[in-house]
Amino acid sequence: MTQARPPQEKPAPQENSPPRTSPGPSLGRLVGVDLARALAVFGMYVVHIGPPLSATHGVASWVRYMAEGHSSVLFATLAGFSLMLIAGRREPKTGLAGRQARARIAIRAAVLLALGTVMAMEYGGVIILGFYGVYFLLALPLVRLRARTLAIIAAALALVTPQLAYVLTTGLSESVQQSINTYDPLHRLSEVGVLDLLLTGFYPALTWLPFVISGMALGRLDLSSGAVQRRLAAVGAALTVAAYGMSLLLAGKGALRSMAEDGSSSSGGSGSGSMPLDGSFPEMPASTLLTAGPHSGTTFDIIGSVGVAILVIVGATVAMERLPRLRRLAKPVIAVGTMSLTAYVGHFLAQSVLSTPAGTGTQQSWVPLLMYVLGAIVFATVWSRFFRRGPLEYLLNAATKPVKHIR
Repeated sequence: MTQARPPQEKPAPQENSPPRTSPGPSLGRLVGVDLARALAVFGMYVVHIGPPLSATHGVASWVRYMAEGHSSVLFATLAGFSLMLIAGRREPKTGLAGRQARARIAIRAAVLLALGTVMAMEYGGVIILGFYGVYFLLALPLVRLRARTLAIIAAALALVTPQLAYVLTTGLSESVQQSINTYDPLHRLSEVGVLDLLLTGFYPALTWLPFVISGMALGRLDLSSGAVQRRLAAVGAALTVAAYGMSLLLAGKGALRSMAEDGSSSSGGSGSGSMPLDGSFPEMPASTLLTAGPHSGTTFDIIGSVGVAILVIVGATVAMERLPRLRRLAKPVIAVGTMSLTAYVGHFLAQSVLSTPAGTGTQQSWVPLLMYVLGAIVFATVWSRFFRRGPLEYLLNAATKPVKHIR
């Protein structure tokens, strides 16, 4: 009788097999991601509302430089992470759950593309939401892949797509672009058409997919594991140092700085970065592929920006897990991260209502930026006391409700 029990006690490994048996770390992990989302949102506030890089000095200059390009990249990387929250964190959902998850992602992509198009009609091509819709659709076939495979794909795209984008955009005549745009309903509506979304826009999918896929790879990892955190910190630091170091070596410090300043001044605070306003490479020498300025879309920029994003996400996760007092103090900021879509769209709407000027060469004050950050924190803190999701997050979730009828 006593020897008959051990086989019945073998189900014990079932307690260890599902990753959801440790709710504590999981909650901490998501709080760290929410903090990273809030930092990404505030970084975009800096670019859209704060003084330009040319008007800043000292610490303020570094804050502006880090926000220029890196905040939107962090946003895109976290978008990839969010895909895995839908498709299955450590293990991809399969069967009915998998089909419903993929449908939910497709619906979100369609909603974001529609919302981005509507906002682009008012605010122009600086709106990233429509591009997100395209990222989600293109990443949909990859949601069942493992972290290692996703990382390899992201690395391959980072090495290949900038050169491909250069070839395509330099070889794409103005007449061909006009012909494509003429028959593109999206371009007629908002002047941000399929060609812009894929190749020539502010955040072209061709060179921005590596960020999203990198975030998907992070989403498949156990970020609450100390070993994983240490490895990711080492990888993030290595990518950052190697990419920017090699760029400085090959292109020179002056080239990197001028790319950053040109991006800040030409974007007018819009966040377009150092590329021309259409995000392409027309009439630019091949040597620009050696630079790593914000939004330059080069291999060095992609790799370095992914490294920075990894460091921010891991740093936020570790801080929230190991510093409970800081976690309590950061709760209002974390609330912004839980409704990042609302915070992002809201600051554009507020700029219109309040007639707040975007960051330009004539704007020297940081006061408008600080007021927007404070306003977002207050709104998110109050809203989260009564509702689980932000206003736009609630509507986005409601739009995916029909997937429950999929069989």
